[in-house]
Amino acid sequence: MSRIGKKPIPVPKGVTVQVAADAVQVKGPKGELRQALPPGVLFALADGQLTASLVREDKALGKFHGLARTLVANAITGVTDGFKKELDIVGVGYRAEQKGKQVVFALGYSHPVVFDVPVDVDVIVSSQTHITVTGADRQKVGQVAANIRRLRKPDPYKQKGVRYTGEVLKKKVGKTGA
Repeated sequence: MSRIGKKPIPVPKGVTVQVAADAVQVKGPKGELRQALPPGVLFALADGQLTASLVREDKALGKFHGLARTLVANAITGVTDGFKKELDIVGVGYRAEQKGKQVVFALGYSHPVVFDVPVDVDVIVSSQTHITVTGADRQKVGQVAANIRRLRKPDPYKQKGVRYTGEVLKKKVGKTGA
């Protein structure tokens, strides 16, 4: 049995949880999420806490126990606090500009790159070189941040590109003319 799967999930005030056989519906101040459950994992709500349990003790089911618990805990955290990823744009002339539900990037290409922001995620361009991606769904926030980073990956030689805030790049030395 999973150590993580055994931990109960506290349900904060202002969050409503509906448990079904195949999914857990979580509603809170930041939105509403529906987390599908792997087969063989059941959730029960008692005394303001959610607990995950297995249908039967089986090694094949045990690997989903901690996963299901973590996914539901992330959904509860998402509807109460939300998730955030921050990106920095590094490079001369590299910048971003927000236009409605689109972000227009100038990343050294011959054309501006237009990025459409998904419905459940908010992208805020605080300065021309700093972007904040926020939302209730942890997977969507991470995927949108990864898609933005993929527009111009950080170059290990010149240290330019879109990178996560605090990401440290290992600088590579270029060829010498000797």
